[in-house]
Amino acid sequence: MQKSEQVVQKANADLNSAVMALEISYSSLEGLESPKSGRMCDMLAARTLLDSQRVIIQHSSEWVGFAKSQVSQAKEQLKLDTIEYEKFNYLEIQEIKKEIKKIKIQEAKDLDEIALMTHGQNK
Repeated sequence: MQKSEQVVQKANADLNSAVMALEISYSSLEGLESPKSGRMCDMLAARTLLDSQRVIIQHSSEWVGFAKSQVSQAKEQLKLDTIEYEKFNYLEIQEIKKEIKKIKIQEAKDLDEIALMTHGQNK
């Protein structure tokens, strides 16, 4: 169960990294300006930068989606592990209760036997 908790924490950290990368990508896109006039090669270079930044944003967006699915899967696994852990604890408690009941029954038999023995000696 601890391993599952660690996986959830790592998945959350990866998701946070992905979201930060996406935010940085959007900030970088906002910082790019297209030239209003000038040489054609400057305009083509600016357009290439914009296209490149859009590809980076697309990649970051896909990374966020993947990280969200990883978090979801990790949480589901943690839920299953928690259920399994609780079931094991329940069964262990039931076994302990069963053993205690056996001991009490044996103690009652022993006390009955002692009572019979002492009762027989008093006569």
